[in-house]
Amino acid sequence: MGPPVDERTLAELLERVAAGETPVDQAVGDLRHLPYEALADARLDHHRELRTGQAEAVYGPGKTPSQVRELVASLAARATGAVFVTRATPEQAEAARAAVATASYDERSRLVVVKPAGKDAVGGSVAVVSAGTSDLPIAEEAVQTAEALGLAVARFEDVGVAGLHRVIQERDAIENADCVIVVAGMEGALPSVVAGITSRPIVAVPTSVGYGASFEGIAALLAMLSACAPGVTVVNIDNGFGAAHAAHRIVRARARR
Repeated sequence: MGPPVDERTLAELLERVAAGETPVDQAVGDLRHLPYEALADARLDHHRELRTGQAEAVYGPGKTPSQVRELVASLAARATGAVFVTRATPEQAEAARAAVATASYDERSRLVVVKPAGKDAVGGSVAVVSAGTSDLPIAEEAVQTAEALGLAVARFEDVGVAGLHRVIQERDAIENADCVIVVAGMEGALPSVVAGITSRPIVAVPTSVGYGASFEGIAALLAMLSACAPGVTVVNIDNGFGAAHAAHRIVRARARR
């Protein structure tokens, strides 16, 4: 655990609340800034979930299976919401399952859902719209993440702009969602089209799919950043995980209002 002084700080805060010296609202504010758990190779920010509503995730690349196992065990023991390992190898997924037997691994997206959010997770829905079959690994990462965060997900696959009628005919179904994640590579035009046919917030995900001039997703990224339809939010290349978290925050804020 963190330094002893941090434990004393927490104990003192709770004592002040119990004595009526510190209002509960002020104590919650103080808790937002309490520190982390010091592990052998990491400092886990357990209070991130209190501050942001989303627990810290484990980014797989560069970590050994033993490191993943230790991080997963600690996060799963304390987080009330969803816990993830992203871009995980099969070996890292096995390590996660060694820590939490119910952890699931999706090979296509390389996402480990260590545990989903509880039953009291925020309600709401997201539509995940993907341009082509080659974009599905990133779209699946968004789907799996959003579902674990407690959102209902509607999938709309292979509806790229080369056959524009495919996405147009799904307009009413897309409009039923609270937020829309649009995943596309190549020229990255699909988010502009979707943003022009729905009133819902759009989170665009460029993928690294495409021939040489697509520059491994840079062309799609720049196209989405230059979208002619206003109000399109863009995450980084191949970041379905981040897109789902953005959608979760949007839906959660709407639900609270």
